[in-house]
Amino acid sequence: MGLEGIHHVTAITGNAPQNVEFYADVLGLRLVKKTVNQDDPTVYHLFYADERGSAGADITFFEYPGAPPARPGDGMVHRVVFRVASDASLDFWARRTGGERTFGSTLFHDPEGLAIELIVDTSGDEPLAARHPEIPEEHALRGIAGVRAYASDHSRSAAFLYMLGFKPGWEARGEKRGGFYVYDAPPPERGLSGAGGVHHVAWGCPTDEHLAWREKVISIGGQPSPVIDRFYFRSIYFREPSGVLFEIATLGPGFTADEPLETLGQRLSLPPTFENLRPQLEQRLTPLPSTR
Repeated sequence: MGLEGIHHVTAITGNAPQNVEFYADVLGLRLVKKTVNQDDPTVYHLFYADERGSAGADITFFEYPGAPPARPGDGMVHRVVFRVASDASLDFWARRTGGERTFGSTLFHDPEGLAIELIVDTSGDEPLAARHPEIPEEHALRGIAGVRAYASDHSRSAAFLYMLGFKPGWEARGEKRGGFYVYDAPPPERGLSGAGGVHHVAWGCPTDEHLAWREKVISIGGQPSPVIDRFYFRSIYFREPSGVLFEIATLGPGFTADEPLETLGQRLSLPPTFENLRPQLEQRLTPLPSTR
């Protein structure tokens, strides 16, 4: 039983239209689900991924309009790393984003300061790519490789991650996919959540293993939430010892549970328990630009 790499990374935006323009138009990801934060349905939860809305390609955002900027610090994820096909792809993205091209990577920031790094994909995992008219197929983003987090003493987390099935380094790898989780020394300033900050990182698992993962987390000293049905997947949440909020999310049923693949993300999708709120939410939520 191994976690299937990163399922998704969720961050915060204070400006959903700007967020859509960057992740869909600049990075070329597909907006695959326009829905609401199920813990606070007055705000968006936007999901960007590959053409199929695959777990492993998802970066998602809660919109809190006008949220102050985040300041990543100890116990927080500070960088999301995507895969690309080649050094030529790194060059392409450095030109497209104005990012910093270094040996083996390209680094840039989204409009609210979230650090995005691109590295050449050597994983052997299936590429998870979206289509965009301005981005050659060979240069498309191929899914999330991993995240980098700040920790003042990551030794506190080592035993926990190892018992959770991570290989030292740290990498979670299942039968089909893997994803890494790397620690860096934190800055001296206390971290602050906000726009451009990561809220949590989710790891994937087959649906039939989800309850076993909850029991596993309890057995190694974690304090997971009850299983929460998010309609598109089921989730548990807990903090690893360094403070980062983890989620374990099932690989299904997926985003086609309530709309066809061809039109993913084009309308406001609401799980059945929130459908009665549609008239109020459609009036309240920020109008978004069309992506396709």
